[in-house]
Amino acid sequence: MNGLSSPLMWGMDALADAAGAAGAAAGSESSGGGIYVLDQLLNGLSVGSIYAFIALGYTMVYGIIKLINFAHGEFFMVGSMVGYFIFEAVGPTLGMGTGGSVVFAILMSMITAAIATGVLAVIIERLAYRPLQNASRIAALLTALGVSILLQNLAARLFTAEQKGYPDILPPAWKQIIVIGSLVIAFATLMLIVKRTELGRAMRAVSYNFETARLMGIEAGRVIAWTFFIGAFCAGIGGVIWGLRYGNANPYMGAMPGLKAFIAAVIGGIGSLPGAVLGGLMLGVLEVLIVAFLPSEYTGYKDVVAFLALIAILTLKPQGLLGRFEGQKV
Repeated sequence: MNGLSSPLMWGMDALADAAGAAGAAAGSESSGGGIYVLDQLLNGLSVGSIYAFIALGYTMVYGIIKLINFAHGEFFMVGSMVGYFIFEAVGPTLGMGTGGSVVFAILMSMITAAIATGVLAVIIERLAYRPLQNASRIAALLTALGVSILLQNLAARLFTAEQKGYPDILPPAWKQIIVIGSLVIAFATLMLIVKRTELGRAMRAVSYNFETARLMGIEAGRVIAWTFFIGAFCAGIGGVIWGLRYGNANPYMGAMPGLKAFIAAVIGGIGSLPGAVLGGLMLGVLEVLIVAFLPSEYTGYKDVVAFLALIAILTLKPQGLLGRFEGQKV
């Protein structure tokens, strides 16, 4: 086994736990009819919402500088790990006994994890990606893969490679509400920023034509840094939500969810915020329905279906479901 096998297996185990728990939560009630189907759809939307949180960062960065940041899954992981330690710190102090203390702990964990991952993303952009601004696409891609492996191993050293257990402080129904509700709030906020703020207008200008935007006085470096921060901010929230929903976090958990989120972004139309959300939700629902309704011997193919869906979309509509075809600028 090579050095990458352990991180990949950790990521696949995390996804197996997530989709397995979601798809099999009511597995013994397969005769439950419409309620069972509704439960599985909600489970799928829950899994898909987490993919969407990560996919939003992928699509924002790609839309601005055309970089596939394969380290983005590790921002999700860092957010989840930071969130775990915040719960460890504030849990005993607050007693986690009242509704108010639980809400405070969740908000504190989400905000701290999101800011930490956002700052980390800005540092990485400045040190690793900005020097390659005029380099080839393959150089930037390989750098992103290197950063991903670096973050995995640093996290394993700093946090230990053992799996961390999140506190079980929410009823199952509230977990669903928080996951899906958080995505709705995050997506609405991002659309407001992109469409209604000066930063959003600058982002759209840099995305349309980098050099022209700079000639018009837009500080492209600042716009790119904010893009990385906002994308990682969303991934950090997604990491905490994962921990609350599935109860675990580990240094290698970002590998497979990050890859699935990239697939979701491409399916929806990479560069499109609504497309990232649509792709994530579709992928989550598809995975959970496979686990819920196919015989157990076929549930292992849920990951294969994700890649088949990607191939189908790229074949039938290469720009993605909500993406736009852009002619080559000359």
